[in-house]
Amino acid sequence: MMRIEPRQTPSRAFSYGVPVVSALMALVLAAIPLAFTGVNIAEAYVQMAKGIFGSVFSFTEMLTRATPLIFTGLAATLAFRAKLWNIGAEGQFYLGAMAAVAVGTGLIDAPMFIMIPIILLCGAAAGAAGMAGPAYLKTRFGVDEVVTTLLLNFIILIFLQMMLEGPLKDPMGMGWPQSEPIIDEAILPKLVPRMRLHAGFIFALVAALIAHIMLSKSVWGFKLRAVGENAAAALHAGIGVKRTFMSAAIVSGALAGLAGVGEVSGLRGYLTTDLSPGFGYTGIVVAMLAGLSPFGVVISAIFIASVFVGADTMSRAMGVSSYLADLVVSLSLICVLIGGFIARYRIRFTRKGAAA
Repeated sequence: MMRIEPRQTPSRAFSYGVPVVSALMALVLAAIPLAFTGVNIAEAYVQMAKGIFGSVFSFTEMLTRATPLIFTGLAATLAFRAKLWNIGAEGQFYLGAMAAVAVGTGLIDAPMFIMIPIILLCGAAAGAAGMAGPAYLKTRFGVDEVVTTLLLNFIILIFLQMMLEGPLKDPMGMGWPQSEPIIDEAILPKLVPRMRLHAGFIFALVAALIAHIMLSKSVWGFKLRAVGENAAAALHAGIGVKRTFMSAAIVSGALAGLAGVGEVSGLRGYLTTDLSPGFGYTGIVVAMLAGLSPFGVVISAIFIASVFVGADTMSRAMGVSSYLADLVVSLSLICVLIGGFIARYRIRFTRKGAAA
């Protein structure tokens, strides 16, 4: 007879080991469909490693790809810690990007040391506004934030298309739906000459550090964790549950908005509807793989970015579909969910009729 029992509090080593084992298991499981393509699995993974560490360019590309994932992973982490299910980071990403373009294309003429903080603040405010609405509906009327944030993604994308065909459209863009390029003073500086890695990566690391300090050392972080563990008990203890929800929503949306600012101001220089290949949704996987730990988000984002960048190289070298990267990311999420279940529960087998 099989019985599922809750575990005692798992050790720290066990909790930290689950995401690592989950990532490794995902790579092992991905070898199964890879074997059906007829390629040498070991050589394929060697090519993937070369695509990540084979040159300064490939390594900096991986860090560039990880930058927005750190921001969106942190956005999901802080919201999920409060049991606020923000599925709208994709839309908040685009709101931040739109704010950066609206301000950074000449609305304000200022030197770089003034322009960059301005567009960062505007992008964060726009992303925060995108999450504040669903959070208010949840706290005021009990509306499910999963539905509102998910549907708001599509509304924001349609709004973006309208803006790129209207007020934000580049008159010199030969009819293409894209914004005007932002001015040079609003461009994030490069960290490595002639490479695409920009200062947004440093901002993302700083954001992870601040998030860790706020969660573990501040009163706000204590309230956030208390509400996430048991909202009714937190309310009974005098914690303002609604205020905590709203603050978590604002910070979460702001972080997603900063991801959009980084991609516009650090990489593209202008806005299009395909700016994000799904950074907002992948950020959820990053957060789950990290165990909702801010420092873990950095490691998780780098791992997932490595998979995507390495898979591109493997695809070109071995003739394998680059969709293998999506498969590895999906398997990572499944493995970490299974690992999380194992961390919380254990399966015990007893003889039929034996005493419980």
